[in-house]
Amino acid sequence: MTCYVQAVGIVSALGEGLEQTRDAMAAGDTQGMRVEDGWLPQGPSCVGRVSSPLPELPQALAQHDCRNNRLLAAALAQIRPQLDAERERHGAHRLAVLIGTSPSGIAAGEAALAEKLRTGAFPPAFSYLQQEIGATAPFAARLVGAQGPRYTVSTACTSGAKALIAARRLLELGLCDIALAGGVDTLCRLTVCGFTALESAAPERCNPLSRNRRGTNIGEGAALFLLGRTPAAVALVGAGESTDAYHLSAPDPSGTAAEMAMRRALAQAQAQPQDVKYVNLHATATRKNDEMESRVMARLFPPSTPASGTKPLTGHALCAAGAQEAAFCWLALTGEGALPPHVWDREQDPELPQLALVERGMRLPQGSGRLLMSNSFAFGGSNASLIFSD
Repeated sequence: MTCYVQAVGIVSALGEGLEQTRDAMAAGDTQGMRVEDGWLPQGPSCVGRVSSPLPELPQALAQHDCRNNRLLAAALAQIRPQLDAERERHGAHRLAVLIGTSPSGIAAGEAALAEKLRTGAFPPAFSYLQQEIGATAPFAARLVGAQGPRYTVSTACTSGAKALIAARRLLELGLCDIALAGGVDTLCRLTVCGFTALESAAPERCNPLSRNRRGTNIGEGAALFLLGRTPAAVALVGAGESTDAYHLSAPDPSGTAAEMAMRRALAQAQAQPQDVKYVNLHATATRKNDEMESRVMARLFPPSTPASGTKPLTGHALCAAGAQEAAFCWLALTGEGALPPHVWDREQDPELPQLALVERGMRLPQGSGRLLMSNSFAFGGSNASLIFSD
């Protein structure tokens, strides 16, 4: 069975909607990356913030009202006409919802706890549902009237990608006819402080694969895909998953399991590494991730394979990252082929193999059947690889 992308909605530090995102992505726009106070107890932090206004939620879902769910609603609004049409066509019981998230609405919990410490009581509008990880997919299902399988995927930074894989699996098994899948996450002090404590966050815009890289930047956003069997311009033709079982927060330096996920995706797509026209790297700009990933890339792909890391444009949106970066592949395939450039200081790390990093203005070759790969690697050793084709 071929799984087709019927529609995509996205909101990130690059902007809201397909055209704004496509233009900013192709230009390598970093204006959404901001150095701000307030995230850390001492000193500023560079974050990728969504600046567009977010929609209010229906009164019936007031208990779920938080920035995370409003980000989800913003991305959802972009594909609502297609989704409603497919729900009417197949029936609400055949519409599945799979959403990746982890920090979720914890920012609402942080604000509520701060008020309780000041006043002795939680604010009246606060509900634990606003920060409950498992509540995100059921919330989305209520928002769109879905009655099919619905659950939240929480595997750290692979969540958004794995939600797409899970949706594809449900379609293959015949458990649904259409699926809403993707990822959403929101800036909060928990993640900014946590990554800083792990010495994995940079105070300036991140600098992937550079000799001067000092860590990632936390971002936020949402990317949602409507997946189904009806032929469309782009298909999800390959997906691979694996687990390192190596360390809680560090990747296996050998990259064996990461490579396994990529090879499994290639096998599903019935493709060879040389067939891939672009790879969206996980490229967090941490010392260990970039070491592992660049070595796997050099081992698996021809040295001329175009690749880029897009976190200097969006920040690391954690559980939304895999879906956002999959959306970048979809945007390249459905537009004029513009690829997201690799934004860095161009200081090659002599300890890393040199990759064919995308420059501004680079485009995909003309034609159809082009294969684009997006890779995600997460704390806990979770790996996911997606391949899209037109």
